[in-house]
Amino acid sequence: MHAMVLERVGQPLALREFATPVPGPGEVLLRVEACGVCRTDLHVVDGELPGVRPPVTPGHEVVGIVEALGSADTGLQVGQRAGVCWLGSTCGKCRYCLMDMENLCDAPEFTGYTRPGGFATHILARAAFCVPLALRDDPVATAPLMCAGLIGWRALKKAGEGRALGFYGFGAAAHLLTQVAVGQGRKVYAFTRAGDDEHQAFALAQGACWAGDADALPPEPLDAAILFAPAGDLVPLALRAVRKGGRVVCGGIHMSDIPSFPYRLLWEERELLSVANLTRSDARSYFAAPERSRIHANSTTYPLEKANEALSDLRDGRLCGAAVLSPDALARS
Repeated sequence: MHAMVLERVGQPLALREFATPVPGPGEVLLRVEACGVCRTDLHVVDGELPGVRPPVTPGHEVVGIVEALGSADTGLQVGQRAGVCWLGSTCGKCRYCLMDMENLCDAPEFTGYTRPGGFATHILARAAFCVPLALRDDPVATAPLMCAGLIGWRALKKAGEGRALGFYGFGAAAHLLTQVAVGQGRKVYAFTRAGDDEHQAFALAQGACWAGDADALPPEPLDAAILFAPAGDLVPLALRAVRKGGRVVCGGIHMSDIPSFPYRLLWEERELLSVANLTRSDARSYFAAPERSRIHANSTTYPLEKANEALSDLRDGRLCGAAVLSPDALARS
């Protein structure tokens, strides 16, 4: 097998060849068909998440075909398509696991961070944390849903039932969630970097009713705002934009420091929340939701060996939508 490996934090990934691993009890081996490139992968590569321990293979938006089973009771079959998400395993014993809050597990493993990820031709995964997919599902179109789609889904639930939503940062997660929200009859207001006409036009094309600079006020007060951009200085701007009793949801795993802001922005029962990781229940509800069938991921595809180029394009804001790695050529070599 081949993998793009982070051998030193802050350095480009290196293409390396390894023996194809053998799944142990409760594990499955998947041949990777597609792996989305997520901003969290950037946080891993750039050392912005704590405890990154190279060598590690990033990637947690994985779609592949099951090639081998470590035990007969995995619930999956050889030849089946399945997805692998960020949450790679949990302890099942801590108070959070026992309270059906496994996303807050005290001893979790994360795909592409503390477990090998999907920037590779093959991946070992815990079978219980794989998402069964249909063979008719297109791998490249489905890969971004495994995190960008799911984290937006969880953030939307945290945002509540309000009709007017603001999305700060319009990348992979926001463009997928816009399609869901508009399908539910909601109004989406998109906020981007100042003067970013390309992403603002992209937001309007995805169904947003308005798009503007991050420091602008929307035409109406928002019921809720979801922050996808990892910029703490957006928090006061979003609080200013939501109505009394509104919510601001921080959807990223990493964010720059939030600056001080006047209490009046939080007053009148506005709420500031964060979304941490995902649960298997999130995946089940998302992939079973009728809205899912209407989602189209706008994806730019890169060969596996061009993973550094994909990360650079994401880091520098050159992508409209999602980036997806396609390892098939190397898988056949």
